[in-house]
Amino acid sequence: MKSLFLNMIQEHMYSKRYAKSTIEAYLFWIAAYIRFNNMQHPSCMGDTEVELYLNHLVNTQNVAQGTQAQALNALSFLYKEIIKDPLSLSLNFVKSERPRKLPVVLTQTEVTALFKHCITKHYLACALLYGSGMRLMEALRLRVQDIDFDYSCVRIWDGKGGKNLVVTLAIELVPQLQTQIQLVDSYLQLDLNNPLYSGVYMPHLLRKKYPNHNKQLGWQYLFPSYKLSVDPESKQLRRHHIDEKQVQRAVKKAAKDANINKHVTPHTLRHSFATHLLQSGADIRTVQVQLGHTDVRTTQIYTHVLQQGANGVISPFSRIGANIC
Repeated sequence: MKSLFLNMIQEHMYSKRYAKSTIEAYLFWIAAYIRFNNMQHPSCMGDTEVELYLNHLVNTQNVAQGTQAQALNALSFLYKEIIKDPLSLSLNFVKSERPRKLPVVLTQTEVTALFKHCITKHYLACALLYGSGMRLMEALRLRVQDIDFDYSCVRIWDGKGGKNLVVTLAIELVPQLQTQIQLVDSYLQLDLNNPLYSGVYMPHLLRKKYPNHNKQLGWQYLFPSYKLSVDPESKQLRRHHIDEKQVQRAVKKAAKDANINKHVTPHTLRHSFATHLLQSGADIRTVQVQLGHTDVRTTQIYTHVLQQGANGVISPFSRIGANIC
């Protein structure tokens, strides 16, 4: 059971509309920081303790750069928003130099095998991850109206980093998407007959601007949960999107059933989307836009797994090997 202090932080983050995943991550790091300092209250600590903890993460736990950065973000939030005593901008701690791992990428043959073993219930969500290169939560947060059949694209609102994106839509998925929307509509009709139903969750400003849109088909989640649940912020009864763990388990099982001996997650489908686009001759800037990367250097990591990279270089030995082996 969480402490009253952590519960208070959780409620504060809900009120500020932080994503569920961000709330969970921040609470994890804040709790770990408190345990590291022998359960002292954060208000009794400050820059020195934060520096020691960040050093501990690198020197003892050997965490990656992104992990250390997430811990720092959580503690910065804690002291700025909760303790009201921001950390110094000149913290002195050891920065992680653990090299970034290359992404796991499936071959097109492996992707085909994976989809053959993917259960019908989660096939469409997985197909969008590979077909449009979306992150898992970007796909699960899609609303019905975000699918643009006329222009064969998908509109992503408030994605990672607060970005709005327009990504490609595989036309082969149109029939399944239309069937999925019919399912969403059937759920909506049932919900509208429930006097306790308060409509789907809508962002705060849109909630005020369009107070009645939360019960319209266009605003319903494309991948709705099969049951209603209580919104932790408003305490009202709503139909949320499916939990990300369902898709994660589905992908893991499909990879196992397809005998793919790689560490496969939903994000692997995004990696494969980017790599296969580059393999097909797409310009790296085009791939950058599709993935929503701010810096093209982030996209360039996919060139390391292409045949045009080290694997595509013909060794000098190969030119003479046939004559001497």
